[in-house]
Amino acid sequence: MSQPQVLVPGSVLGMLGGGQLGRMFALAARRSGYHVAQFGDPANSPCGQVSDVSYPHHFLDFDQLARFASTVSVVTWEQENIPTATVEFLRERVPVYPSLELLRASQHRLLEKTALRTLGIPTADFLKITSAAELQAGIKAFDGAGILKTVTLGYDGKGQAKVTTTDDTAAIWQRFAVQEAILERIVEFDFELSIVCARFADGSCHFFQPSLNDHVNHILDVSTAPSDRISSQQAHEARQIARTILEHFDVYGVLCVELFMDRKGNLLVNEIAPRPHNSGHLTIEACGSSQFEQQFRAVAGLPSGSVSMRAPAAMINLLGDHLAAATPERWATVFAMPDVHVHLYGKADIRTGRKMGHLTVLAETSAEAARRGLAARDLLWH
Repeated sequence: MSQPQVLVPGSVLGMLGGGQLGRMFALAARRSGYHVAQFGDPANSPCGQVSDVSYPHHFLDFDQLARFASTVSVVTWEQENIPTATVEFLRERVPVYPSLELLRASQHRLLEKTALRTLGIPTADFLKITSAAELQAGIKAFDGAGILKTVTLGYDGKGQAKVTTTDDTAAIWQRFAVQEAILERIVEFDFELSIVCARFADGSCHFFQPSLNDHVNHILDVSTAPSDRISSQQAHEARQIARTILEHFDVYGVLCVELFMDRKGNLLVNEIAPRPHNSGHLTIEACGSSQFEQQFRAVAGLPSGSVSMRAPAAMINLLGDHLAAATPERWATVFAMPDVHVHLYGKADIRTGRKMGHLTVLAETSAEAARRGLAARDLLWH
């Protein structure tokens, strides 16, 4: 893949997908004088609301894709569920980053895990499953329990289930209704972390501080950075893993590596996100250049910004659950809190479990930032 060429302010950057990650990309790019054209969602989508133009068409509408390609200087994406045929069609007409090969791998858990193992990167043990009999045998091989996952789609805990030898494997396999799946050995871990990074036209790789991540009901709840639970050696190992992935897949753009720290102190990769990540939202206020600024800089052929942290920070997700009972008085109280930054994504339909926005808090320590952020969120919904 050819390296990104320098695009000057005033150029049009193409974004595949209209969600909140596209929204924050567009806000960062437009602040620096770039225009953004969004493809795939209507003008009232989170990204569409802040883009210069929206193309609300299906990702396989090739006539509209050709029209879109003729108006932009480069294309990137904000989510991994983009048909590879879309990217293949576009890159015959316009540069597309970060990497088609990375997109293919991240869309298929078996391909992803196999690629990581080939690179010598540790993951949980896994098996390909194509039948109830293979599922039953796999559970026994993994000491009586495992996590069954679909190989495609699935996020925030969707498309997966814990399975044990006491379960009706035939019924579970029938319920999954897929031709193939992946069974992963259960990892006994101390904590989860992630590292967001970017690679640029000159081949240089730049890494944000790893974030410590806490989940509730399989959805990210709180991210903090820096964390005293992540040693300097562990942070170094995370950077080396991320660098290997960036260079192997010839990435130009941003990716996130999600990891487990097991109880023996070993890092295991859980999955790769070929885009900015929820845990990296705190970089908007906490770093000189956010993950979204890094994204547009990388695809526009520009050098990296500063990824150094200005202050310890925490990101607190706001779900529909947290906003359903928020009153004007409660909002006013939160907005009055110092160093609490409110981000809402422009989603009109408030639903339980739906990511509606986030809070970022800066403080003397990331633990204090998390405490204050959780207190602010509690004010909205309790």
